[in-house]
Amino acid sequence: MVAVTATATHRAIDAVWRIESARLIAGVARLVGDVGVAEDLAQDALMAALERWPETGVPDNPGAWLMATAKHRAIDHFRRNKRLEQKHVELGHELEARQETAVPDLDAAIDDDVGDDLLRLIFTACHPVLSREARVALTLRLLGGLTTEEIARAFLVPVSTVAQRIVRAKRTLAEARVPFEVPRGAELATRLSSVLEVIYLVFNEGYSATAGDDWMRPQLCDEALRLGRILAGLAPEEPEVHGLVSLMEIQASRLRARTGPSGEPVLLLDQDRARWDQLLIHRGLTALQRAEELGGASGPYALQAAIAACHARARTPEETDWVRIAALYEALVRLVPSPVVELNRAVAVSMAFGPAAGLELVDALTSEPSLDGYHLLPSVRGDLLSKLGRAEEARAEFERAASLTRNARERELLLERARASGGGRPYP
Repeated sequence: MVAVTATATHRAIDAVWRIESARLIAGVARLVGDVGVAEDLAQDALMAALERWPETGVPDNPGAWLMATAKHRAIDHFRRNKRLEQKHVELGHELEARQETAVPDLDAAIDDDVGDDLLRLIFTACHPVLSREARVALTLRLLGGLTTEEIARAFLVPVSTVAQRIVRAKRTLAEARVPFEVPRGAELATRLSSVLEVIYLVFNEGYSATAGDDWMRPQLCDEALRLGRILAGLAPEEPEVHGLVSLMEIQASRLRARTGPSGEPVLLLDQDRARWDQLLIHRGLTALQRAEELGGASGPYALQAAIAACHARARTPEETDWVRIAALYEALVRLVPSPVVELNRAVAVSMAFGPAAGLELVDALTSEPSLDGYHLLPSVRGDLLSKLGRAEEARAEFERAASLTRNARERELLLERARASGGGRPYP
């Protein structure tokens, strides 16, 4: 034991909880079969640490201490619910129903296959029976170790809203009797896509915040990257997992260059590429190569990662292979038809073949109902009009885009572009 002050101990507990909570909840959930109950039991272990560690000091292996405490809480839970003997049968143990033999075997059962438990927890938290918002909140809570307040602050919603989403999500999983397992066969692909979607939603909210005063929320990018790396380690043969990790690594490499001295947004072609994180780029390109080696080069995340790689490999904006980027977007549109992807393709086409070619594609999207109110449509159109010398029309488009965005930093950028209409910069 290492004796430290109570304040230092509480800081240590916070750090340990962030590191160990997902593993802890996953291990207990395999025993109790309910992620809501598992989180409660893990929280009980945390409370025990808060009570005891300031007096006894932080254990040499705090994660093991928390796990052992949570296991004993699980045994008490079974006893209270008269399910101990039933769990022995389920675990395949030929035991006498007595405490001295129950504890060691339950200990052994919970310590097996920790990696598999984390994978099960990811698939459970991202189950399609839950709404998208509930999946995101529950994943950040159970796997990211974020508090309800931190999740609410990150997504600019009331704490009560996030709390309700989490409570309802756990209740829904319990009522639907969602098994704590990794799906098999055809169901695996569907469920995996849900997991990847949740992780990328978290990353995107950090990369380009949809609302509020901050252009980015790096903490969410960090959480998504951490979850993606964990998933890649747990499912190493799934090419799209590596594709998503590649995409996030390369995009995250630009974070430092995406804001100026006062926090103002800096668009891609205006960024100081010397500030791009070369380690993240290397990791991203390595993950993309792994996805391709596994036969996943044409997956949606791998295609987007390949697009990001084109930017990462260009030492200057002028060296960007826009023709290849346009071709990759065309492949992506065929794979996952989407007006938003079409809009991104229009930007690439404009850079490869001129603003008039891009504007033709953008104009075809103006009647698309799903893009009604999507601020990047008038933003892109304003940029192309500006490049074509149609300054007044461009100014009107930038002003419309500014009125639609809910992000204060982005609104300032768009209004500035409206005032300075005439030069123009792409908005990828």
